[in-house]
Amino acid sequence: MRPSMDNTYLVRLKAYDARRGHVLRRYTYAGIKFQEERGWYRVEKPVADYLRTVHQLPGDTYSPLAFDVSSEAEAKALDAAEADEARVKRSASDELKLSAARPVGTLTTEDLPKASEEKDSRRGKREKD
Repeated sequence: MRPSMDNTYLVRLKAYDARRGHVLRRYTYAGIKFQEERGWYRVEKPVADYLRTVHQLPGDTYSPLAFDVSSEAEAKALDAAEADEARVKRSASDELKLSAARPVGTLTTEDLPKASEEKDSRRGKREKD
């Protein structure tokens, strides 16, 4: 007897990112070997409920959670958001707006006096008073 789709969840091991504490690349539970590079797995509710509690470092409840556990709609939304983030770099085929240069003679920070010069000139005025 196959489980109904209503009673299943999509889970995946979070992508490896040592800076954020995501260090697991594989994890085995209930005979299922989860691998980070494989992406999403469809599992039954009891398995998903357990995986929600798994942390990156065994026994360390302060380490980050190891799995993303989502409904199918949430998983698709996560994938879409990640695809948008990955597409930050613009390509030549994108519609690009003109990046206009400053007109000649525009005041820039290079034209402002340096902070040390400003302090010296203020000190001089106080000493004269």
